[in-house]
Amino acid sequence: MKSMTKLMIVAMVLMAALVVAPAAARDVGSGSIIYVGEENLNFDGVTRLVHYSDNTEDNIILVGSPFNLDASDVDGIFGTYYLNDIESGESVVIRNPTVTLDVMLAQEGKTPAELRESVNTRTVTRTNDVVFKLTNNLIGFAEEAPSAANNISIDVTLPGGGVTRQLAGVNLANIIANGTAFYSDEVALQNLEAGTYTAQAKWPNTADFYGKGFDSNTVTFELATKTLAVTANKDNVVRGNSFTVTVTGESLKTYYLFIREVGGLDADEYPFIVPGQSGVSDTTGNITGASPVVANVSTNAGGTRSVQFNTNTTTDDRQYTIRVQDPLRSSTYDEVKVRVEQGDVTITASGTGVYYIGEEVTLSGTSTDNDTVYLFLTGPNLNSNGVMLTGMLDAVENGDGSTFDTADVESDDTWSLKWNTGDIERSLDAGGYTIYAASRPVDRAHLSDAKYATASIQLRSGFITATSSGAVVAKGDDLTLTGTAQGDPGNVAVWVFGKNMQLLAQSATVEDDGTFEYDIDNTETFSAGQYFVVIQHPMMDKIFGIEPGTGTQEGWIVGASGSGFTPVNIARLQASDAATALITALDSPNIDDTYVKLTFVVEEAQIFIDAIGDKAAGSTFTITGTTNLAVGDTLNIEVTSAAFQPTTKSEASGFGSVAGVTTVQQGDGANTWSFEVDGSSFKPDQYIVNVESIETDTTATATFNVVEAVPTTQATPTTTVTGEVTPTTTTTTAATPTTTPGFGALLALAGLGAVAFLVLRRD
Repeated sequence: MKSMTKLMIVAMVLMAALVVAPAAARDVGSGSIIYVGEENLNFDGVTRLVHYSDNTEDNIILVGSPFNLDASDVDGIFGTYYLNDIESGESVVIRNPTVTLDVMLAQEGKTPAELRESVNTRTVTRTNDVVFKLTNNLIGFAEEAPSAANNISIDVTLPGGGVTRQLAGVNLANIIANGTAFYSDEVALQNLEAGTYTAQAKWPNTADFYGKGFDSNTVTFELATKTLAVTANKDNVVRGNSFTVTVTGESLKTYYLFIREVGGLDADEYPFIVPGQSGVSDTTGNITGASPVVANVSTNAGGTRSVQFNTNTTTDDRQYTIRVQDPLRSSTYDEVKVRVEQGDVTITASGTGVYYIGEEVTLSGTSTDNDTVYLFLTGPNLNSNGVMLTGMLDAVENGDGSTFDTADVESDDTWSLKWNTGDIERSLDAGGYTIYAASRPVDRAHLSDAKYATASIQLRSGFITATSSGAVVAKGDDLTLTGTAQGDPGNVAVWVFGKNMQLLAQSATVEDDGTFEYDIDNTETFSAGQYFVVIQHPMMDKIFGIEPGTGTQEGWIVGASGSGFTPVNIARLQASDAATALITALDSPNIDDTYVKLTFVVEEAQIFIDAIGDKAAGSTFTITGTTNLAVGDTLNIEVTSAAFQPTTKSEASGFGSVAGVTTVQQGDGANTWSFEVDGSSFKPDQYIVNVESIETDTTATATFNVVEAVPTTQATPTTTVTGEVTPTTTTTTAATPTTTPGFGALLALAGLGAVAFLVLRRD
């Protein structure tokens, strides 16, 4: 019994040894191709394999006997390796083994090598057959080592999870890998379980490449449970958008696809198939129950085909039934329902809704009913059914899109249009207007045929206001004309007429908020007298109807082209007459420009100093005056002693002076100025005030006296019997003003000292 047991153990050991025994060694010589992962390679007399780059060794593989070629040996450097060294002239080629698997749709009349339709990741039906295709780059490998242990097999994972190497009776095991393409027999799918099949070519555990990551890619295909079906990507679609249906049927077969007929609808009221789609063509024959929307649809190798339907504003809003039908068996069909719904249109106008004629208005909104929005306008003295917003305000025509202003709808369903009310070639009246935005080119009488929205706006006539920085301008001062020009003109024209001077149509830019400013810098060259200003607004057409002549008409005023205005020579007219001629021209009924007029007076610059009077030495006081200089002008003020003279280095100055600047302030009538004087260092004397304008070179002077300050003695209290304190006062004698100031001030000071001494003696 023990002997029998020993025999069995020995037998099992021998069998195990056979299972794990390495494959027979492959003899390798010059010209051979070897692969990463191969084992038991036999090199005769070779100790190393060398790869060269630009005659420089960049990888060396040491060779033993037998030898296993690992990925770490190659280190990603494939190609020609020389045996021992390049001088030997003998070499081998090292490659990475690759195996690729695909599953193809079998087609009648085509050999396996002619098959081009892969069904990998696709769906097929039971009426089809498939072929597995296996390719590899193992040239010479099987021929030199024709062992079944090195053959590769295709493992197929079934929908239930099981793995097999035989599918529908077709053997997929022990495929020789010799660098040639392998095609399996046709695998019939009609009796197979529905679901997903996954396949991969794998090396057996006895092969050199087993477990080294050299198995093939994975392929999948789904066996459909239904032979014919149609699905839609949307159950509901807003009119103006598209939807897609997908037909699933037999591979590479043609079916009828159509919308079932709806009574009373015209052909253009159905959703329509987008022309030019792959696999979609015009149908042949008469199909019972089909609408005018019908086509032949051919499936691909996976048995599917997607078809896009479009809708627009003519599409009727209702539910449609799309059917796919076998052309040979009308009872084999499937249907899907899609509802088309009306969209919507909105419109808004930028800003407050109140605009001056000539301004730009931004109209915007949304549209889900069409990819184009049609716009028209109604209002005073316009066609009741609407007119275009641009051009000559021509009436729109129902159904004719070319007579409407249009805006394209973006992918996010928004649209916008900039409408410049000044671009209209026919004048709009001031008043209330309504802008319509519709999904179709319909006039106001046919709005029920489309989705639409409205925006109400108020248009006002442009106008201009202006003022000057001063009604009276001191000669040499600057003058600024400011104002507001509504109606979005780019600029206004400033005309100035005066004595022997004319400034014709000087341009002043109008800012975004409608304000403008025109500066006349330094009126030094202006003659004293009255000046007339006309500021011209071009109104909604942005064109000045009256302008200065040029060339032979220089010095004239002329009308714009087509105005019919007769030119007028204003070069020799007096200021008031030239201004009147311009105003008369602007008042012409053929000129749409408006204007504002101003006057200002240029006077010789003057500065006046108010009476100052005597000031006590050491006091602080204010000098004031008036002027016709402009508000904000700068005045230099100097106050100096009339007896001011240089002193020696050994003595302090005996007299004071101050200097500074002040600005002209707005006054009631004449403008005013003031200057505060700190007289703490002033000694009794006569002082001179000098006021000078920086802007106009105008000066004024005045004098005043500084006198000795009069001291004041405090009362001394006395005590009475009753205990009350009775104050006694000291008489103070006022200082006698100096009658002879100037350079004789030293003598005057001596006299003042004597007086002060007498006063003290009286106390």
